[in-house]
Amino acid sequence: MVIPLDELLSSLLLIEITPFHIYYEKIIVTAFFTIFSAAALAQNVGLSFSYFLPRNGYFSTPISPFSLRGVGVDLNRFLAIETGGSLYRMSGMNVIGLPFESKDPLLGPNFTVFVPVELVIQFKGKQTEFDIKGGGFFFYGFDQKLDYGNIDRAIRGYEGWDVANSDLTFKNNPGFGYHFGAELTIYVTKQVGISLECNYLVGSAKFPLSGSYSGGTISGSNQTIVADFPDSKVDFTGLEFSIGLIFLGR
Repeated sequence: MVIPLDELLSSLLLIEITPFHIYYEKIIVTAFFTIFSAAALAQNVGLSFSYFLPRNGYFSTPISPFSLRGVGVDLNRFLAIETGGSLYRMSGMNVIGLPFESKDPLLGPNFTVFVPVELVIQFKGKQTEFDIKGGGFFFYGFDQKLDYGNIDRAIRGYEGWDVANSDLTFKNNPGFGYHFGAELTIYVTKQVGISLECNYLVGSAKFPLSGSYSGGTISGSNQTIVADFPDSKVDFTGLEFSIGLIFLGR
C-alpha cells in the first residue's frame, strides 16, 4: 500500500496538511532526499540527536528519526567536508529588527528544517578523533505561529500601556547563517564511534510583520496603531548540542 506524502507528513508531524503546505512538503523532501543521496556516497555517516538552545528562546528538540549528521568525505588525513540535516521542533524563537525588544520568544512553536555544510579540521588518534569545524547553514521554519502573549507584553512595555492586543500577519522566508564548533568522537569499534558535538550558530531569516495593535492605559483612552515592520527577522542564534553515532564507510 502506498501512503500519500501529505498523509505521511501529517501523521509524523501531527499537523494538518493542506494545499498551503505543498511548498513545505517539497522543501522537506528535497532536503532529505539530497542528504540521503549524499550519505550513500559518503565515507562517514552519523545519526544523532541534536538539541538547540536559541538566544531568547525555548529549548528545542529533534524529531526522531529525522536527524542525519556527519555525512562527509575526507579530502585528506586532516581535512573533510561534511553535511547533514535535522528536523527540529522549535518551542520558541525570537524575532529581531522590531522597534521593541523582548527577552522572550515571539515566534513558535514550529517545525524547522536545518541543513549545514562545513569544512572540518581532523585530529585523528587510534581510538579518538577531535574535530574543529565551521561553515554555513540553511534553515526553513514551517507551520509558523506567532506568540501573541509575548508580543502583546513587549508592546505594552514599548508603548507604556496597561493593555495591548495585536493582530499581525507575516511573510515566511528561508534563512541562512554561519556556524563553528568542535566534535569529539570515541571509537568503540573500527567502524563505529560515539560523538559529542557543540556548535555556535548565527543566522536569520526575513520575517516581515504587518497589521495593527491597539491598547492604552487604564486611566486613559485606547488607540489603534498601524504596524509595519519590514525589517523584522527570525533570530537563529544559539548553541546546538549533539550526541550520536558515527559510521565509517569506505
